[in-house]
Amino acid sequence: MSDTGVVGRLRAHQSTLWLVALLLYGLGDLVTTVVGVAQPGIGEIGPVAGPVLDAYGTSGLVLLKSGTLAASYAVWRFLGAPHRVGIPLGLAVVGLVVTSWNTALIWVTW
Repeated sequence: MSDTGVVGRLRAHQSTLWLVALLLYGLGDLVTTVVGVAQPGIGEIGPVAGPVLDAYGTSGLVLLKSGTLAASYAVWRFLGAPHRVGIPLGLAVVGLVVTSWNTALIWVTW
């Protein structure tokens, strides 16, 4: 497959996509979740993260995030081009959405 077009440009910058995914999904969502759930009226509604946070606290959430990122990286290593670019791209987009959502919730409750 040719490396032209959007997919080609994304493939050329996969390390940057991974960095953005780590910052937004790994760190941004984690920090805004921890800050958010400390605010009155805000809770974690994720079907997996919510029970993990309730049962194990922040350390459980860190382990869940770490496991998700490790599994995503393993799938990325297994997949061939051009499909593998979707892994860090998807994590980065989800990270942007949930970090933005969490930040907005924190902002309106302060």
